[in-house]
Amino acid sequence: MDFAIEDSVEQSAFREEVRAWLKENIPEGTEYPVDPGDLTLEQYQLRRELGRRLGAQGWLYPNMPTKYGGGDLPVEKVVILNEEVGRAGFSLPPYYDAGGRMAAPTILVWGSEEHKGRFLPEICKGKVRTWQLLTEPGAGSDLAGIKMTATRDGDAYVVNGQKIYVGSSHGAEQSWTVVVTDPDGERHKNLSWLMIPMDLPGITVVPLNLLTAGGEGGSGCGHKNTVFFDDVRVPAENLVGGENNGWKVATTHLEMEHGGAGRLGDRRIIQEFIDYAKSEQHGYSLLDSEEAREALVDLHIESEVTRLFALRNYWMAHTGQPRSYEGSQYSLRRKLSGLDIAEKMLEIAGPYALTNDATYGPLNGALELYGREAITALHPGATTDIQRVIMSRRIGIGRQDREKAGALR
Repeated sequence: MDFAIEDSVEQSAFREEVRAWLKENIPEGTEYPVDPGDLTLEQYQLRRELGRRLGAQGWLYPNMPTKYGGGDLPVEKVVILNEEVGRAGFSLPPYYDAGGRMAAPTILVWGSEEHKGRFLPEICKGKVRTWQLLTEPGAGSDLAGIKMTATRDGDAYVVNGQKIYVGSSHGAEQSWTVVVTDPDGERHKNLSWLMIPMDLPGITVVPLNLLTAGGEGGSGCGHKNTVFFDDVRVPAENLVGGENNGWKVATTHLEMEHGGAGRLGDRRIIQEFIDYAKSEQHGYSLLDSEEAREALVDLHIESEVTRLFALRNYWMAHTGQPRSYEGSQYSLRRKLSGLDIAEKMLEIAGPYALTNDATYGPLNGALELYGREAITALHPGATTDIQRVIMSRRIGIGRQDREKAGALR
């Protein structure tokens, strides 16, 4: 019995269209470093150019409405597009744009028509890159505990404070930021969201180097920054969702971050490792070992289950299905699965998986990077413990009323 899913005639034609388009439009000279955080400024700019070309096609944010620069594609075509972009060696977007990925859907729900018309086309067409600024030195998992303030002064908000674990290398044009607009207000009812141009006076970005070094096209867990705001005057018209209504706005942003809309994922490293295990290295193949073959099957099943969770969530979010705990369930699964997969790769490849040595490091050191990222990925976007708490609230454990999933449309 064959359980493989095959494209329809229409889907197959779209897949061929995407492949041909990518072959024609990936900028000449684009390189594919093992660690996306190693991108030179020149290579980063080539990826930004690819982003603009995808944006002009409506494919950079393919599920966003066409009136705002998206593609408004059906779920199955978005899946195909992500698969083919991944096959070509990229993600969507092809550079780190976490703020855009979560700001755009949030503005679509909570922004005014003016906000949507002003902010969304620039994001969807790749004209700007947007960082998200949430975590502070004393507030991360407890987002309601942030201290950075935005005080209204005429037609501007004056912003003071700092955010950490921000963005990646090579900067951004704007930042999507949660701030305190009523320091004396009730917790959860004193927050607001601002879109802040990063070229305003008073903003200082300081690199914050961490265990991993990735950050442009992958998880973004490596190269990060601390961003300081000293009397930064942000136009009041850049406040989205209403003053002191930020926690409600955050329900959409966090639903996106936690996986409620489905992160279709990047399984390229899994397939590359399977191909590596099949090939002959230094006189033998890893598949010569029965134990390695069994572990490789387990690894494939592990990654496939996680992929199916992502597909389910994406379908639910973009077909208007009722949602509850599924976003955090996927996020928890993705985090723990990544660590399990890294351990299985180490078990199969042995100590070589721990080196990025060009001669002996499998896949030119990609396994070593994956292993480090699997550790750090347990924390961003809410820890595994926080995901469990959210799931329990969504199914009504410990509370009289069940917590609702954040709105996505």
